[in-house]
Amino acid sequence: MVWNFIQNQLLGMKWLSILINNLLQSAGLDTSSRIGGSVSFFIYDVIKITALLCVLIFIISYIQSFFPPERSKKIMSRFNGILANFMAALLGTVTPFCSCSSVPLFIGFTRAGLPLGVTFSFLISSPMVDLGSLVLLMSIFGAKVAFAYVILGLVVAVVGGTLIGKLHLENEVEEFIRKANDVSIESPSLTYRDRIVYAKDQTVETFKKVLPYILIGVGIGALIHNWIPENWVVAVLGNQNPLGVILATILGMPMYADIFGTIPIAESLLAKGAQLGTVLAFMMGVTTLSLPSMIMLRKAIKPKLLGLFIAICTVGIILVGYLFNAFQNLFI
Repeated sequence: MVWNFIQNQLLGMKWLSILINNLLQSAGLDTSSRIGGSVSFFIYDVIKITALLCVLIFIISYIQSFFPPERSKKIMSRFNGILANFMAALLGTVTPFCSCSSVPLFIGFTRAGLPLGVTFSFLISSPMVDLGSLVLLMSIFGAKVAFAYVILGLVVAVVGGTLIGKLHLENEVEEFIRKANDVSIESPSLTYRDRIVYAKDQTVETFKKVLPYILIGVGIGALIHNWIPENWVVAVLGNQNPLGVILATILGMPMYADIFGTIPIAESLLAKGAQLGTVLAFMMGVTTLSLPSMIMLRKAIKPKLLGLFIAICTVGIILVGYLFNAFQNLFI
């Protein structure tokens, strides 16, 4: 009962949905209609995601203040083999929320001389799996889905980075990065007040960046939720289409958003009959392989390595999607 309360009322904010519906009905808007339902969905999801977003970014940024790039490099340099890949993937869970923000850190780690496979484990994990995604997924899909998503995301990051490391493709990194000197300067020690200020500033800055994607994502989610016929979604992304996971992954790749912008779309697709794994594959495709981040990454690595990175992530995402679909009954 306690967990259900946390799941439904604290994370899912069901009380907020009821409150918004009552207020809209009091104002004369029929929330059971398509227009009323869309308005209710939009207001509820924007407020809920914004509230969770601000709290999560503040907490994660405070934690992140203990792991500046210099300290992160020192931590990762202490480990070898697959354990180093795991630590890099784990470190990615407390770093930026989108792939475009992860690329500069990846370049810095590579320039500092960390093994290529280790830096790629970080690059895969950082946008795909973070503490924010864990909490947000719990608020929508439940704890089992959230933890399974994070665990499988870490597996993809570790396996992908390990494979790239085994292939010894260091020469596929652009020369200006390989030959650059590491000019990192040790960050000064931060006081408690400094960390609070840092977390607050990061919350404001990140919120400004992601707000447009939240509004767009929730708007698309409201459209799917109230205007797209259920049989259309089932036909394309349901169990009637064995290629649904592949299609969802490919559709997600050209887009650019973060976990906060994709969750409302995923929520609506699932409610309309899309399979769980198909929806999660779409989310992973958007957050990990967005076109802008691939363009940024191309400036740091050569086409062969970029193609391998995309192929490994795509295959991993597709396998995770089909795995979730196969065991969907265990999660929902």
